[in-house]
Amino acid sequence: MNKSTVIAPMSENAAAEEGVRPSHPAIEFVRAFARNQSAVVGFVLLTAILVASVAGPLLYPVDPYDMVDMPLLPPGSEFVPLGTDYLGRDILAGIIGGARATLAVGGTAAIISVVIGILAGSFAGFFGGRVDAALIKVTEFFQILPPLLLAMVLVTIFGPTLTTIALSIGVVSWPQVARLARAEFMKIGRLDYVSAARTAGAGNLYLIFRVILPAALPPLVVAAGLSIGAAILFEAGLSFLGLGDPNVMSWGLIIGQNRDYLLTAWWPVTLPGIAIFLTVLAISLVGDGINDALNPKLRRR
Repeated sequence: MNKSTVIAPMSENAAAEEGVRPSHPAIEFVRAFARNQSAVVGFVLLTAILVASVAGPLLYPVDPYDMVDMPLLPPGSEFVPLGTDYLGRDILAGIIGGARATLAVGGTAAIISVVIGILAGSFAGFFGGRVDAALIKVTEFFQILPPLLLAMVLVTIFGPTLTTIALSIGVVSWPQVARLARAEFMKIGRLDYVSAARTAGAGNLYLIFRVILPAALPPLVVAAGLSIGAAILFEAGLSFLGLGDPNVMSWGLIIGQNRDYLLTAWWPVTLPGIAIFLTVLAISLVGDGINDALNPKLRRR
């Protein structure tokens, strides 16, 4: 087989003859995504959260660490719309100010877990044999350890900073992504076009990252979205247990510092919890929409 021989997609002339109007893949992706109402709702909600995290401090310039009123003031007050926490700090200012840290931890931890998971899973699924057996053993070792407990140990050892928290969450969250990537690579690696590329002289790294990985992206994109949501929940859980960074306001820190007053004042814990719920829901909806838009079979539905 000639190395320069490739299977080209339908040309524009051929498409015109068949009555099919050619379209750019990006345009097709946007159209498919826009047809998914749930994904659009998630995208609008996530955009609103991101805009609030950036522009919120400008529109509501209250320091989340300032004691502005009486402690545990209920929502509905004139100067503190969402009430105050146990120290008299503005809950709304805390939610707005803590959005950046929470989203930064979630995004960073998700990137770490997805990169580790894709590398481990792709090499295991592509090479098989001893490489697969060794990487699976490592994956199983991390998978049997309680993730929250391991993250707690790492944060306790290296200190409760946002960087340490993000790294700890990423290190304990990659096994699920690795297993998914391994399964996709094992399935796609048997297809004819991969064999044709190998016969044409493509190297292993080219096959992994340029041939197989693009086809395996749809489920991995969903896994990445879920990883962001899981990381945000992880950060909230660590802060609830007193392992959050006390020097940086986050939604988890607000919940953790006010957990002792939950029975007498619900708003300092519930309102940041609602913010976390909406963010995780929006990320999940957007991830599902991207998966459907990238999958040609689901795109036709």
